[in-house]
Amino acid sequence: MALIETEATLHEAHRDNHTHRDVNGGWLRPAVFGAMDGLVSNLALITGVAGGSVGQQTIVLTGLAGLAAGAFSMAAGEYTSVASQRELVEAELAVERRELRKHPKDEEAELAALYESRGVEPELASEVARQLSKDPEQALEIHAREELGIDPGDLPSPTVAAVSSFGAFALGALLPVLPYLLGASSLWPAVLLALLGLFLCGALVAKVTARTWWFSGLRQLALGGAAAGVTYALGALFGTAIG
Repeated sequence: MALIETEATLHEAHRDNHTHRDVNGGWLRPAVFGAMDGLVSNLALITGVAGGSVGQQTIVLTGLAGLAAGAFSMAAGEYTSVASQRELVEAELAVERRELRKHPKDEEAELAALYESRGVEPELASEVARQLSKDPEQALEIHAREELGIDPGDLPSPTVAAVSSFGAFALGALLPVLPYLLGASSLWPAVLLALLGLFLCGALVAKVTARTWWFSGLRQLALGGAAAGVTYALGALFGTAIG
């Protein structure tokens, strides 16, 4: 009895610890990309304009315009991209559904051959394929996973991707502008806040990846800092030339 209870406890512990994060929900990639892009692009935009020795009002207006334009652009791009991808997947699923309806035996044999190629004994592979093919929707799901590498019930949402991208970009792009909105008169508070935001974003990304938080944070800090430095230098160069 104690042995059975121990096995049951181990099984429950394995089940509780053997869970995976949702990697196909459609929100993580656009949110992360949006926040990073908002921070880097608006920081670079503001430093480039500031390098040209313009007034505070011009910098603020440039930053807010960059926020609005970038957020809407990101949202539209994500929506179109994810919607197109989803439509392509749905078209392929329609082809597979039609094949299952017209040639069920051929599709069943194809599934059996797939399992057999993975080491399942021929008789067992045929039986498994036969039983799984009884339900058309289940058969479609299995064929989609095995042949297309997708889950028909877990397709990304264009709306979720667009909203996530819009909100994340706007939040990221707001950071470089925020010190100016609060009364700062120099570029350095905006740069420091944006670089801190880049490091924190990179560190947070590490929570859903295999990278360490400090490596991911420093990598994003270096990339964003480099972009800001280059655009500031260009702004100063062209500002001097035009002036």
